[in-house]
This record gives sequence, C-alpha cells and structure tokens, in this order.
Amino acid sequence: MVGGALAFILFVGWRCPFRMATGYPCPGCGMTRATRMLLRGDFGGATAMHPLVWIAVPIVAAILATELRGYLRTEEWGASQNLPYAKAAMIAFAGLMFVVWLIRLHAGDVVPG
Repeated sequence: MVGGALAFILFVGWRCPFRMATGYPCPGCGMTRATRMLLRGDFGGATAMHPLVWIAVPIVAAILATELRGYLRTEEWGASQNLPYAKAAMIAFAGLMFVVWLIRLHAGDVVPG
C-alpha cells in the first residue's frame, strides 16, 4: 500500500494541495520532481528544483528500509520509531525545510506548478 502510493507520486505526480489552496508553494514543493530528476541522473536539475533533495532522499530511503526490515522480522510496522535520535533528526529536518522554504519565498525562487 505505502509502496504503491510512493510509486504513484514519484512516477505519475500530483498537485500540491497547499499550493492549490493558497497559491503559495509548500516547503516540500518541488521535492517529488527533484527526486525524479535525481533518479534520472540529472543532479544539477534536482538540486535546482529543491536543494534539500540530497538530505530528504537518504532519510526517506533509510526510514523505508528500516520499516521494511522491521516488518519482515516482526510483521508489524513502526520499527523506525525505535531508532535513536530519529525524532530529533526529523524535527531538525522539518526546521531546515521551513528555513529553506522562507529563503526561497523571499528570493522569489518559486518552482512552477
């Protein structure tokens, strides 16, 4: 289920509900397109689309791998919640996303919808 939703978002795409409602990009706007560019080998384009793609993709991959490993061992989800410092790392990353979002908004670096 989660893998199917992730595959749909990565390969089909979707419209940002925050941007549709407010007219402004959300902190993650461009991240899906940046990830697609990264997977195709367009590293410069990925960085330009969203500079935090280099942090977000490894974090998401690590969480997905941890969850899958935990599920295969125990048949229960939630293994990533037991990682040391995981919550603090996610809060720090969310703060970084917010700061980069504010900088991009102020600079007029709005990714096209």
